[in-house]
Amino acid sequence: MTDAASSIAIIIGAGHAGGELAIALRNEGWEGHILLLGEEAHLPYHRPPLSKAYLAGSVEKSSLSIRPQMAYDKANVEFFGGVRVLRIDRANKRLELADGKQLAYDKLAIATGGRPRPLSVPNAAAAERCANFHYLRTLDDVELIRAQMAAGKRLAIVGGGYIGLEVAAAAVAQGLQVTVLEALPRVLQRVTAAELSAYYERKHREAGVDIRTNVQVADLEVTGETVSAVICADGSRLETDLVVVGIGLIANTELAAEAGLEVDNGILVNEYAQTSDPDIHAAGDCTNHPNPLLGRRLRLESVPNALEQSRVAAAGMAGKLKAYASVPWFWSDQYELKLKMVGLSEGFERLVLRGEPQTDSFSAFYLKDGKVLAADTVNRPQDFIAAKRLVAEGIAVTAEQLADDSRPLKELLPAPAA
Repeated sequence: MTDAASSIAIIIGAGHAGGELAIALRNEGWEGHILLLGEEAHLPYHRPPLSKAYLAGSVEKSSLSIRPQMAYDKANVEFFGGVRVLRIDRANKRLELADGKQLAYDKLAIATGGRPRPLSVPNAAAAERCANFHYLRTLDDVELIRAQMAAGKRLAIVGGGYIGLEVAAAAVAQGLQVTVLEALPRVLQRVTAAELSAYYERKHREAGVDIRTNVQVADLEVTGETVSAVICADGSRLETDLVVVGIGLIANTELAAEAGLEVDNGILVNEYAQTSDPDIHAAGDCTNHPNPLLGRRLRLESVPNALEQSRVAAAGMAGKLKAYASVPWFWSDQYELKLKMVGLSEGFERLVLRGEPQTDSFSAFYLKDGKVLAADTVNRPQDFIAAKRLVAEGIAVTAEQLADDSRPLKELLPAPAA
């Protein structure tokens, strides 16, 4: 029988989920050792500003840390940076590290997040060795990109999702010549309606960004140790000084899969963030969890999800079962526009706009069967707050009620239960 004070909990991954899990585990009453292992040298830091305010140069590096070192010291959490775990030995409850060391655990949490989806073109490997070719995921990635951003430089961005558009907004504001290449017919196509895509395409073009949709990248032209051009499938050639690729994320599930844990588009966990091994929990972008609101499983790439799920995992590791049942929500900053989204819109039957897009303050509601599946709000914090309840509680509303901008949206909400 392991003494509580000598028991060891190890967290693999020091991103949003891992950092939050470590502190939450102590707060849940875990009395033993807590080890937080990160592949990066940095303490857990805020990732969203990397492609937004930090890339734009409007916030300092020091502001990125989620918590100072003293917070981990106070919680008696031991952080080890620059550590790569090679293997999880479940039978002996040990981790094998890249430096040859082994670590024993009583409870384990996997919060390995994800990595950028690589560009699949013939010269991709050669391009990745070039100093002017970048994926954007880590603080170190952004440091390299920032060092190469200068007014007048030509920046090619592959991918018209949130990352690509946020980078475009930050770069064009600093005087770069920015071109966004999107393979689909419109930007943000996977996550929003055509009306929102058209709005964001217009805003970027007005700012000076060259948005090109229906463009397939066929290859990259490498001259010496530099990517000199992007070659498109139609034969066109886009000369460039700098390339940033943002075409999605691959969940880091290899450790879990090799350890024999159940994996299917993420590490499968139950509502308590527990994997198929009762002594191993998982949280964040790498997990596939059941969502009672949607009635199905899903894998979310979202900071709120990472934080909330890590707290559930911490409770479970400490022997307290707390079910995860949160509404998905996300945000994106581009120019002066604060986009906040709640819910998932797939399967919607009708889109209702509240307010006028021309004013840069409006909301879009995705309806099905008289209820709001999801909402996108632009510079409308009060609409977003109300939309979270509309989605979470399945409150019945009409399109006319949602579209009536003369009445506050909160009037559609029933009084909270006593």
